[in-house]
Amino acid sequence: MNATRLLIGSTIAAMASIAASAASAGPTAQPEFSFEKCFGVVKAGLNDCQTTSHSCAGTATADNQKDSWIYVPAGTCTKITGASTQPKA
Repeated sequence: MNATRLLIGSTIAAMASIAASAASAGPTAQPEFSFEKCFGVVKAGLNDCQTTSHSCAGTATADNQKDSWIYVPAGTCTKITGASTQPKA
């Protein structure tokens, strides 16, 4: 249980730091930790880079857009319900 809480806490912290850096237009810089792109779990306006439907970080218009992604620690994405390491069709 504690390992799960630690994983969730570190994922939230990583997403918050990435979201804070996404305030500027353009792509988000790659994080300094080992990461993977996680599709389909992004809140509106918190995506990390362009997709087929928008051109900059922070421009997702709806929650959980199938082609919007965020950086998460490597190995984390597959543990998130509804997430994918590849864009969803």
